[in-house]
Formats: sequence, C-alpha cells, structure tokens
Amino acid sequence: MASLKVGDTVPEGTFKYVPYTPELENGLACGVPIALKTSEWKGKKVVLFAVPGAFTPTCHVNHLPPYLEKYEEFKAKGVDVIAVVAANDPFVMSGWARVEGLKDKIIALNDTDAQWSKSIGQTLDLSGLGLGTRTGRYALILDDLVVKYFGVEPAPGVTVSGAEAVLAHL
Repeated sequence: MASLKVGDTVPEGTFKYVPYTPELENGLACGVPIALKTSEWKGKKVVLFAVPGAFTPTCHVNHLPPYLEKYEEFKAKGVDVIAVVAANDPFVMSGWARVEGLKDKIIALNDTDAQWSKSIGQTLDLSGLGLGTRTGRYALILDDLVVKYFGVEPAPGVTVSGAEAVLAHL
C-alpha cells in the first residue's frame, strides 16, 4: 500500500499490549495482553511513534526516552494518548516499558509481523541482520483518527519522528 498522507483517516488496526498495573513492578509478573483497536482513538488526539525494535540501541536510548521526558509537554498540548509501536511481541514490549519506566504514561503496542505498519507503507526489512521485517521508524499525530502529521525517517537515526519534531507540529 502507498504511504499514508496528512489528511487521510488512519486505517483500522488491532494492536496487543499489556496494560500497566503496579503488580508489573515485580520482575516475575507478566500481565495479560489485551487488544487495542485504532477505532478506540476516535475523538482523541494521539501521538503514535514506531521503532524497529525494543531494546535496540537507537530506539532504547534516543527515540523512546525523550517522549517520556516530555510527557507533560505533550499533555499540555492536548494529547490524550501517547503510544510506541514495534513488531516485538506484547510481552517484550511490556518488559521494555517497565525497564524504561513508562508505567501508564506511554502505551507500548505490539504490531505483529509489522502488519499495521505495512498497511501504511512503513516496514523495514532487517532480515540481513537476522531481525526480519520490522516497523519502520515514524511518528503520527492523529486527531479524531485523521492524520495531522506523519514524520518518516529518511535515514537511520531520530529526526522527524522524535519527540521534539512531533511537539513542534502539535
């Protein structure tokens, strides 16, 4: 499919995630994944950013942490939901969320086999590195399911999909 554009309605998709509960603070707790449909974002302002993989160097150090650091700035600009998505399974995403200290501030979503990212033209083939097909690195601002900003990284690194760039477009 062709890449999503500003003004498009985001396609329907279903993600899995493990909701934060205080019990997850125990490293032996796993939680139970539940489904989240994009249609649940109707009437909300959502920032969704995608990373190729949890616990990978750029994603773990440079991409996710600034979103958490600037959480209050996003909320002050009317953002209802902040979510990070990757092709990792929901348990890995939950573990990453716990290590990063996301708690209930940022939802860590699983995009199984990068299927939703594929539907918007944003996958990355990392088979040569033994990682398979992953979500590309991008960020979306959605307002009532309509794309208001779509920042797709043109090269390795974090620029247009980073927290600063997204905040500047809110």
